Amino acid sequence: MKTALELVRNNFRQYGMFIALILIMLLFQLLSDGNLLKPLNITNIILQNSYILILAIGMLLVIITGHIDLSVGSIAAFVGAVSAIMMVQYGMSFPVAMILSLLIGAVVGAWQGFWVAYMRIPSFIVTLAGMLLFRGLTMLVLDGKSVAPFPEGFRAISTGFIPDLPGSDGLHLLTILIGVALSLVYLFMEWRARLIEKRYSLEVLPYSFFILKLAAVVAIINLLTYVLATYKGLPNILIMLFVLVAVYTFVMRKTVMGRHIYALGGNEKAAKLSGVKTKKVTFWVFVNMGVMAALAGLVFAARLNAATPKAGVNFELDAIAAAFIGGASASGGVGTVIGAIVGGLVMGVMNNGMSLIGLGIDYQQGIKGLVLLLAVAFDLYNKNKSA
Repeated sequence: MKTALELVRNNFRQYGMFIALILIMLLFQLLSDGNLLKPLNITNIILQNSYILILAIGMLLVIITGHIDLSVGSIAAFVGAVSAIMMVQYGMSFPVAMILSLLIGAVVGAWQGFWVAYMRIPSFIVTLAGMLLFRGLTMLVLDGKSVAPFPEGFRAISTGFIPDLPGSDGLHLLTILIGVALSLVYLFMEWRARLIEKRYSLEVLPYSFFILKLAAVVAIINLLTYVLATYKGLPNILIMLFVLVAVYTFVMRKTVMGRHIYALGGNEKAAKLSGVKTKKVTFWVFVNMGVMAALAGLVFAARLNAATPKAGVNFELDAIAAAFIGGASASGGVGTVIGAIVGGLVMGVMNNGMSLIGLGIDYQQGIKGLVLLLAVAFDLYNKNKSA
């Protein structure tokens, strides 16, 4: 049985940033005189960072394979511009326009994936070219002007909330019930996973730590849903994010494709010798990134209620920072979907908290840069220590 100190050391990479997120929230809650955790502000943090979190999921897969994508902000802007032309100028129904927009994102991802996977051009160069190309196409499509407004149904994707149960008064009852249901599902899945690990004689957390972990997560889930229930309930975009996190977590943990992505990032030559079709995996990872960038572009356009030539600026930097801060390795092969989400929330809470206490944008950029540098340095320190 491992000591508590060994347990903390071995799991610090997994839980360290989650603990850091909680500490950062508590710090800014104190510095902002209690404004950070107000229901309205919590909702704003979710809405303001939703598109970055979507990008972070796709970027994580790219980084795990040992690549990078600098074009996602420009792709998001381009897809948002095209969707605006379809919906605003041509009157196309928003479900059809959204499907076509996601297909455009897939085609863009396939274009870049082809050059990276099959032509062996470094992803940095390919996506840098893509960043310039699609930024130019965005300005061309919009003719340098903003296009608005979008249909109400489309805007609800990013700004709407789930309806409450009939007869509810005060608290958003459905949000409370969803929190309880999620807690029960989480407890069942964790207990089932523990039983399976013990059955195969795998290492598991000591019972006391396991119970502490369950209690902490359940408390956070229900606290979050209660806070949101005191305002307008769960935002639609939060439901979308939950589905994306669940699907991508399953893919990366439980499927052959997920194992191949990790194998490719860990050692490409060894993966190829083991039968992994490395070129095909790289290609589809970039196709997926294109779709996620398109989805982020739609969400951002819906929140802004306009497509603008300057949309998506620096999105790629925020997504890359979220993945690295969340535990992804700069050399590939390491990272989790939950980690990328936590990394994105760390950046989002820091942005929001620094704005609440009146720090200027110059200080905000500098502090975020230092946090990113420290996260990568910590990754290298851990790698050298275990070598």
